[in-house]
Amino acid sequence: MRKLEKVEDLNLATARPNPETSLMRRIVNIALIGFMGAGKTSVAKLVAGQLHFDCLDTDDCIQAATGKTVAEIFESDGEAAFRALEEKTVRELEGRTRTVISAGGGLPVNPKNLASLKTHALVVCLWASPEKIWERVKNQAHRPLLNHEDPQEKIRELLAARRPFYTQADILLNTEARPLRAVADQVVHQFLLQTAGK
Repeated sequence: MRKLEKVEDLNLATARPNPETSLMRRIVNIALIGFMGAGKTSVAKLVAGQLHFDCLDTDDCIQAATGKTVAEIFESDGEAAFRALEEKTVRELEGRTRTVISAGGGLPVNPKNLASLKTHALVVCLWASPEKIWERVKNQAHRPLLNHEDPQEKIRELLAARRPFYTQADILLNTEARPLRAVADQVVHQFLLQTAGK
């Protein structure tokens, strides 16, 4: 699948499936990656509804398995313990089919996670600027990584650090300039292009 050069200047019409990718991978799911506030949860539900797929959020899976919220895991066990739970969850998803997966924002930083997702899913990164992300999440108390004296700077710092991992997605979609329903339509379109004839 052809990668788009600039995340900020996305021309969705230029995204085309790569036949080689189709031959090497068994794509039966969709995985949405990207920073918190990029729209993953909302878009995942819309896409799942259009395709009649299941919809899973990796954070929800972890919370169900541990009986703790993400914030509680961060506070009691630390971020490293949470990331280990993420990796375990991602491995367990390898057996899924017809599922839209909304991945936690830091999940793709672990190369094993991204490699695992790519064995069975079209990986789509939803992107937004630090300013737009702050606008969307500033009133959400359940975001542990924003418990910082300067949360806007923390967003910029984390987004810059994660960008090299996010840009390894098959498709990059900017969620700022269009309604999330339109973003979902593009995700469905790209999935159907990738899986056509299979």
